[in-house]
Amino acid sequence: KIMNSTFENMNDVLNLQKKKFIKDGPPSIELRVDRLNRLKAMLVENRYGLTEALSSDFGSRSKNASLLSDVYTVLPEITNAITNIKKWTKDEKRSSNKPFSLFGAKSYIRYEPLGTIGMISPWNFPVNLAFGPLASIFAAGNQVMHKPSELTPATAALMKELCDKAYDQDEFATFLGGPETGEAFSKLNFDHLLYTGSGNVGKHVMNAAAQNLVPVTLELGGKSPVVVGNSADIKASAKRVMFGKTMNAGQICLAPDYVMVHKDKKDEFISEAEKAVADYYPDIKNNDDYTSIINERHFNRLNGLIDDAREKGATINQINPANEDFNQQEFYKIPPTIITNTTEDMRVMNEEIFGPVLPVVEYTEVKEALDTINSKDRPLGLYYFGNDKNEQSNVLNNTSSGGVTINNVVGHIQQQDLPFGGVGPSGMGRYHSQDGFKNFSNPRAVFKDVPFFMDNMAFGMIRPPYKEGFENFIKKILK
Repeated sequence: KIMNSTFENMNDVLNLQKKKFIKDGPPSIELRVDRLNRLKAMLVENRYGLTEALSSDFGSRSKNASLLSDVYTVLPEITNAITNIKKWTKDEKRSSNKPFSLFGAKSYIRYEPLGTIGMISPWNFPVNLAFGPLASIFAAGNQVMHKPSELTPATAALMKELCDKAYDQDEFATFLGGPETGEAFSKLNFDHLLYTGSGNVGKHVMNAAAQNLVPVTLELGGKSPVVVGNSADIKASAKRVMFGKTMNAGQICLAPDYVMVHKDKKDEFISEAEKAVADYYPDIKNNDDYTSIINERHFNRLNGLIDDAREKGATINQINPANEDFNQQEFYKIPPTIITNTTEDMRVMNEEIFGPVLPVVEYTEVKEALDTINSKDRPLGLYYFGNDKNEQSNVLNNTSSGGVTINNVVGHIQQQDLPFGGVGPSGMGRYHSQDGFKNFSNPRAVFKDVPFFMDNMAFGMIRPPYKEGFENFIKKILK
């Protein structure tokens, strides 16, 4: 009954949005820009409140890191949409078939809003991964219904409060609640549904959407690998990998999940990784810069991965610069942990880690690393470190992933003009910039045929009664 009531309430808002869209038609460029400007102002004016809420939800999360990841990195995306929206919304000319093109026929694509987009956003970057895609969704002229994660309740409540003030319900509506609300939400007859989160939940979301033939964009995750080539600067590579791995305590869909490094460089890489962590976090337990695991369930899951690896013969190297005792602590912090001597039967080599735990696997030939990557599902991100162009081409040509960053990790998602998304089990669909605009638009094909006065000249030979020479004629025009 509760679910039915929730579904009906949300469905009422969906019908409200759909009626408005039919009544008013696609929103003007001016209204779209206004919605984007309201989003930008809301973020800037409430940035400290949002970082406070994020810190409260995580127990311990760097406010500076939150400003970087959940506020300021979203702003260029909004600015980019505002700057380019007139160009993106222009009709896109396409060629028409000959000989009709010679007689004045015209073809073009008209990008139209889809209508109402459902958006289910995750807990790890709750502001960024809601309002980042929103730039593309608003630019395309859509309305939105949003279900934020219940695992970050303070942030979700504040986002709802701010968005309810900034937008009318028929433009943008937020719904709070747990799994029951999420289940009901995913069953609504949206015009498109965006889900960001785990692959397991993504399957349920896609299945629910399929009941109404609602198209989906799924931003999932997976085991994003790092290949460190022999031509790489090991010190710089280790610093970059560990910065990406320890940001948000590794709770990132694009976090480097395991590192493959040549056996001759493995020890050097691990040593430099330890030094990098000690530089970033001289102490961890009460260090506000080091983020806590989101809750006890995830904390126990990560420790379970470590325990499983240890029991199966792996070497566990906890990087703990101040030798702190983490058995008793206020939060759910796990120090950066490097795991070596792994085997493929370990859970840490099969499950997405989503935490500050990093297997380091040695190889002798790069082909071994590529075979490991290709034995697993295609990941959201792939990272190659090195200056060997042939080796780089080998890695790119013989693997597949949603995106690639060379000589760093996570960087491709930050590029405003690159599409972001997964492939296969790591997701489908793209957002960011014009690719996001197109993803949340209907590319409506329009063909304008030849003028009426040319009717007989253009169509005489292809209308019955068919005359002798018909086949030769169509062979000429349909090459």
